[in-house]
Amino acid sequence: MNPRTGPETAPGTPPAAPDVTVTVIVYNDAGRLPRAVASVRRQTHPNIEIVISDDHSTDDTPRVARELAARDPRIRYLRLPENSGGCSAPRNRALEIARAPYLMFLDSDDELPERAVEVLLAAHRAREIDFAMGAVRRVRVDTGRHSTWMPHLVAEHRTLEGVEADPRLFFEHLSTGKMYARAFLDRHGLRFPEGIHYEDQLFSAQAYCLAKTFTIVPEPVYRWYVAPYADAGAASISNQRHKLANVRDRIHVQRLIDAFLAESGHESLREDKDYKFLKHDFRMYAGDLPLRDEEWLASFADTVGPYLDTLSEGAYARLPRDERIVVELVRDRRLADAREAARGLGHDVAPPRVTTGPDGRTYWGGHVPDSERARRELDVTGLELDTRPFVVARFRHEITELDRGPGASVDLTIRTHDPGLRLPVGPQRATLLLTPGRQRLAVAFRLSPVRPGVFEGRVHLDLAAARLPLRGFTGVRHPVLRLHHRGRAHTGILLAPPAFPPFTTRVARRSGAAPHRITVEPEGHAPGRLQVRWQPAGAAARMLRPVLRRIARPGVRRAALLVRSVLR
Repeated sequence: MNPRTGPETAPGTPPAAPDVTVTVIVYNDAGRLPRAVASVRRQTHPNIEIVISDDHSTDDTPRVARELAARDPRIRYLRLPENSGGCSAPRNRALEIARAPYLMFLDSDDELPERAVEVLLAAHRAREIDFAMGAVRRVRVDTGRHSTWMPHLVAEHRTLEGVEADPRLFFEHLSTGKMYARAFLDRHGLRFPEGIHYEDQLFSAQAYCLAKTFTIVPEPVYRWYVAPYADAGAASISNQRHKLANVRDRIHVQRLIDAFLAESGHESLREDKDYKFLKHDFRMYAGDLPLRDEEWLASFADTVGPYLDTLSEGAYARLPRDERIVVELVRDRRLADAREAARGLGHDVAPPRVTTGPDGRTYWGGHVPDSERARRELDVTGLELDTRPFVVARFRHEITELDRGPGASVDLTIRTHDPGLRLPVGPQRATLLLTPGRQRLAVAFRLSPVRPGVFEGRVHLDLAAARLPLRGFTGVRHPVLRLHHRGRAHTGILLAPPAFPPFTTRVARRSGAAPHRITVEPEGHAPGRLQVRWQPAGAAARMLRPVLRRIARPGVRRAALLVRSVLR
């Protein structure tokens, strides 16, 4: 459109007074825009206005948007005169021309479930509220797996008189998945901050604090497609954590939120907001620290360190001990230690070493921390490394060497750290376990003592020996390590080098299963395990798989065994 003449509209007469305006923001996304718009057109509540707000796309988006508008008089197309580089400007420009009393926002790579508008509008009509929000369903584009974003916050229907009633809602910082009363936004002059990323976090924090009343419904109202391993050029802002500019943007927004809380009289919420930052925002970076080099880590510490010093002690106290340790090591600029502590976060992985101080307390690392704060944060006495039951004890298993063997085999040197000295002196029985189907591949080996609390062993893992399902196996598995002691077993994750040359090999037909391609690679993200990927190979696999899937169900196992015997 010509920005001086207003948005383009389709032929025909749109509804005189739409109940809801849904803004679909788009930039260079001609392929997915029709899907997003179609999800709005399918809404069970039809009296809506759809504004496609284009952030000056340079691909085929303008043509696609105009064709969509030509099909439905409810659609208006708005094109910004220049690219803003973010989500805020296209949302704000659409808000300026929106004609409905209620507003929703949709990204062009996502969708609205069919009843989204109906459900949220019903909440507004049930009583006077400032906004309504519902469940956001996440869909992994690589696996198709569905999950609910922050499910504990949207589990039941409830109306809150301000965010003070449940400050945990700071974790639900999406501006999508909500329907806002236009009068509420205008009354407070609430708009998306332009020129910055993570605008949702600031906008949502302001909306939560300014709203007198809002309603939560448990029904799904937004479908968020997540591509965690997208190419760098196509990755969302949240998936560009490897960029230091991304870190700076996030910290900048946090400071803006802090200033807003202080200026608006909501300073009492600061601890809850600080905890959200540590538990969510910092935690995402922490999981990636093992993949970063020294220069990146130093710049990261320079950026986040001063901000970490402003957070409330109460927020730190609410963190799990493993996460507090990583934060403190970054604050102390013990960056190599921070990288090491971050490996296996959330998987009960033991510290590589601990030290007992003159006070009888046990601390993470090879020496007693110097400062009172560091001693408080790095105290691991409560982990009970030496007294926990064996099945839930903490060990640390790491691959220190990985050599490719013949065919689909690898030779691994594995080091086990036992800082609690749970294992007796002498060789230990261990088993490497991998399950790419129903039948487990188990390889026994021995861990020999290197020094007190450290054991090492060598194991030969032949992936061709894995018994795959007759219909084949497509998927990813990570080996785990099992220790055996006095009739009890302990199973823990196996950490791998963050980077090593991956390799792919082909395994011929075995026990009736089709040929497969097997790839051995680093996991590439937290917690950094050894990753093995299977993919059926060849035309025979493609033709047989649908047939074998039908006959290999429970109740027809005899037929499956017969087919297997024929194919051998």
